Amino acid sequence: MTEPPRRVRRALRVIAVLLLLSGLVAVGLSQTVARGWGGSRQSRGRIAPAAEPGAGAIARAARWQRAQAARSSPADKQILFGDLHVHTTFSFDAFMVSLPMYQGEGAHPPADACDFARFCSGLDFWSINDHAAGLSPRQWAETRESIRECNALSGDPADPDLVSFLGWEWTQIGETPETHYGHKNVVLLDTDEASVPRRPIASRRHLFPPGSGARPLGPWLRLAIIAGSPGSSSRQPYLDMARFLQDRDDLVPCPEGVSTLELPDDCQESATTPRELFERLDGWGGSYLVIPHGNTWGFYTPPRSSWDRQLAENPDPERYEPLVEVFSGHGNSEAYRPWRTVAVGADGQLECPEPSDGYTPECWRAGEIVRERCSAVGEGDEECARREVEARRNHVAAGIGGHLTVPGAMPEDWLDSGQCTDCYLPTYRYRPGGSTQYALALSNLDDPKRPKRFRFGLIASSDDHKAQPGTGYKEFARRAMTDAGLSRIGPPAILWRGEPEPRSVPLPPEMGSPPDFERSASFFGTGGLVAVHSAARDRDSIWRGLQSREVYGTSGDRILLWFDWLGAPAEGVRPAAESRPMGSEVFSSETPRFRVEALGAFHQKPGCPDHVTSTLAAERLARLCRGDCHHPSDERKRITRIEVVRIRPQVERAEPIDGLIEDPWRVLPCPPDDVACSVEFSDPEYATDGRDTTYYVRAIQDPSPTINGAGLRCERDAEGRCSTTRPCHGDDRVDPSDDCLASSEERAWSSPIFLVHDAGQGIGPGS
Repeated sequence: MTEPPRRVRRALRVIAVLLLLSGLVAVGLSQTVARGWGGSRQSRGRIAPAAEPGAGAIARAARWQRAQAARSSPADKQILFGDLHVHTTFSFDAFMVSLPMYQGEGAHPPADACDFARFCSGLDFWSINDHAAGLSPRQWAETRESIRECNALSGDPADPDLVSFLGWEWTQIGETPETHYGHKNVVLLDTDEASVPRRPIASRRHLFPPGSGARPLGPWLRLAIIAGSPGSSSRQPYLDMARFLQDRDDLVPCPEGVSTLELPDDCQESATTPRELFERLDGWGGSYLVIPHGNTWGFYTPPRSSWDRQLAENPDPERYEPLVEVFSGHGNSEAYRPWRTVAVGADGQLECPEPSDGYTPECWRAGEIVRERCSAVGEGDEECARREVEARRNHVAAGIGGHLTVPGAMPEDWLDSGQCTDCYLPTYRYRPGGSTQYALALSNLDDPKRPKRFRFGLIASSDDHKAQPGTGYKEFARRAMTDAGLSRIGPPAILWRGEPEPRSVPLPPEMGSPPDFERSASFFGTGGLVAVHSAARDRDSIWRGLQSREVYGTSGDRILLWFDWLGAPAEGVRPAAESRPMGSEVFSSETPRFRVEALGAFHQKPGCPDHVTSTLAAERLARLCRGDCHHPSDERKRITRIEVVRIRPQVERAEPIDGLIEDPWRVLPCPPDDVACSVEFSDPEYATDGRDTTYYVRAIQDPSPTINGAGLRCERDAEGRCSTTRPCHGDDRVDPSDDCLASSEERAWSSPIFLVHDAGQGIGPGS
């Protein structure tokens, strides 16, 4: 073969070098784009000044005066409504579901939250709680500025129309019950630059824990998404995504062994346990609240998780965690149930428990699905029974990733397994050991003379991810006003579901334990509110109400609720100055007497009040409020009954929790024709039992249509078993206009009154 002429060889070498260089340049440019080149960072946004400053607060004050007139004993404190759990698209999960590929509507920065609270939901106060794990130093600075600006536009600080609190979420997920603590919101009293932490404190540097099956998008996947966007006009959000994610990749962990005040401003601070979080917050010296939430939500909570370890490790529960979020847009975490997701066998190994009244474990249903498939392909009974047992074993071993052990299983195949079917609007994949009632019944008796207990005040909030504090003012626009979009954030089901097989498969260790996103959409609602009995509208007064636990939660409606200890019947009704409100700790050995008063929420009128339409442009009104605001009429809904819950906390280490929670202990009907419901009750057993007792009440309102009020929309057979479901998906498998409405009873949960027999056991607020 004749060798090419020298100049041809030289030309080929030049071409090869040029191709190599151009390839290297292309790779470099691609990586540059994937790391954020061309992308824009979110700003904090612009807050709209009110055209009629204070108009919303004036209207609320007038309604309060009318409420007082309807009561038999007007109070010296007003009730203010707020939301202490709000995310903007500064949070990773919120930003992701705002993208076009998740049918998102674009960014909602902190300014949107301020405007929504003031104009759409008409709140009295709120706090911002973006996930600390992903907040960059720049975003934390923008957050602080936005909260200060929102307060500055609220009028007289002594009588503002809206109080805005600064905060973040400490988001911790453990793969096992021994390593799991859950999610906690941090809310700060101060907002001035000299007083607030220079860094939010995360649970760890990574947005997602190793092994969770959910990881931030790497550069090459980002590039593929950017390249796959249909046109330049729709490509910008994905360039912004690359910038957003790269800013998080660039976060530098703070050096270990250095005190909080001595750390650099621009590093990412973390605390791996709640105790370490408390210590770091104490290092700042300012006032703060730590509020746990979502402890029953099995989406990320490992089976067998409970409050026991957290109580043992908390040095002072009443000081460090005075409040708990009992209800949010992610469901209700109130009720304790005796069943468990998995059980511990006689040999100490985990096993799948049998179904019980109102509950079928998911692992049990996994066995049923496999057995049905096995029989359908003609296998014998013995072989199908073996596969059924194997399926349950694989599901238990996979933890929260158990749904992946049954190939090809659709959401409908799981029926209502894993859910609390007799709970009011429960969280998804309910974990009863994380319930509020379980926590209130628990005692740590390491020091028998001074039992350590959670004495939570009960609140509710939204846990919204679109900068929408107080979304529950009306039950409408499911896709926009709930977190249903979060169910789309996981990998498309087609990537992991596979084809149906007549057998189970173990979950590969390298997959970790990815959660089941699909069915969760049926459990997202519009969320709740926290109500505070406050001496005035200013920041300090609201804060004092929160700290003293003179608070309650609602499922979204603005129900008015009072719950007071009146003393003992032999003493007569005490003067108001000597009674004790909800949240109090009372030392007494006498028979206690209580009074409950409640007024239902106002029916809502369509549209928005004049002070809103005169401030917000039509386009912004449509985007933020969806053209519909908190707009109360003069007609109230009816409170039908008061339910009393009695809990007697453990007095021995091995005392079973099951017999300590009486729910409901009493049901007190309300007059059918009165606007206000006022009832009294006493407990003679308290004086004779000689043990501490906790009481709280629920005010139950007339049934009304509620988003996802029926959860998975189960149809039951003649024996009451779930035979088919119609999940309310977060994507287009459900008509976007379908709000999945079903009737439910809106309610309010009071904070407890804690009665202590032995005065040496309690030193809490209100004592």
